[in-house]
Amino acid sequence: MYWKLFSTFFKLGLFTFGGGYAMYPLLQREIVTENQWASETELMDYYAISQVVPGIISVNTANFIGYRQKGRLGSLAAVMGFLMPSIIIIFALFSLLTQFSSHPVVQNAFAGIRLAVCALVLHAVIKMAAIGLVDGLTVGVFVVTILMILIFSLNPIYIVIAGAVLGGLVRLNRDPA
Repeated sequence: MYWKLFSTFFKLGLFTFGGGYAMYPLLQREIVTENQWASETELMDYYAISQVVPGIISVNTANFIGYRQKGRLGSLAAVMGFLMPSIIIIFALFSLLTQFSSHPVVQNAFAGIRLAVCALVLHAVIKMAAIGLVDGLTVGVFVVTILMILIFSLNPIYIVIAGAVLGGLVRLNRDPA
C-alpha cells in the first residue's frame, strides 16, 4: 500500500502543472475513481482544509490522503511521491531552462501549458461547484464571494477564513449540539 500511495502521487506530481487547483481533476480521477481512497465530498473537504492550514494545497491533500490510508508512513509516502518529480525535474532541467527560456519554441510551449492550466482550473471550479453548491445559501455565499473578490480584490486568505467561519456558523445553526 505504501508503494501504491507513493507511485500514485508520483504520477500526480509528474503531471501537475499550475498548482493545487489544476491538480484537482487528476486527483479526483486517481483518488476517487481509480483507488476509492476518498469520496468526492471527502476530497473537496481535504481541499478546503488544505487551504486553511499552512503549506501547499496539493502537498497538504497528499498528506491527508496518505495519513487516512496508512497513518504517518502513508502520509510520508504520499508526500514524498508527490514532491519527488518536482525535485528531479528542477535539478535536471534548471540549467537547460535558463539557457533556452527565450527560445520561441520554449516560449510557445509555456504559453500552451498556461492555457492547459487555465482549462484544468476551470474544470476544478466546475466540479467543486457541483459538489459544494447544494442549496440557496451556498449559492448565495458563492455569488457574494465572487463579487467581493472581483470588486474589492480581497486577499484570498480573508476569503478562506470568512468561508470557514461562515460554514461553521451555518453548521451550528442547522445542527445545534
